[in-house]
Amino acid sequence: MGTISARLPEDIENELELYLVEENLERSTAVRKLLTEGLASWRENRALTMLREGDVTISRGAEIADCSVWEFARLAESRDITWISEDHLEDDLDDL
Repeated sequence: MGTISARLPEDIENELELYLVEENLERSTAVRKLLTEGLASWRENRALTMLREGDVTISRGAEIADCSVWEFARLAESRDITWISEDHLEDDLDDL
């Protein structure tokens, strides 16, 4: 396991101290938890951006976001990201 050392602005350090108290965590545990949550959020946002721009498929986006395809589809829907083109929908409807 690696070690990270960082200088924090006073306002962030104060907020971290509040977080430690409210969550009843040790500093290292809290920082690991916050980094894990922050990176998960970053992965989701990155994958959703790539999906919106047409750079990935829904399944590849789910892999990047580290979630199931269904969870990722719900995330995309919640952000109004269309991942099925209207052309495909029209073709499917025509086949009915």
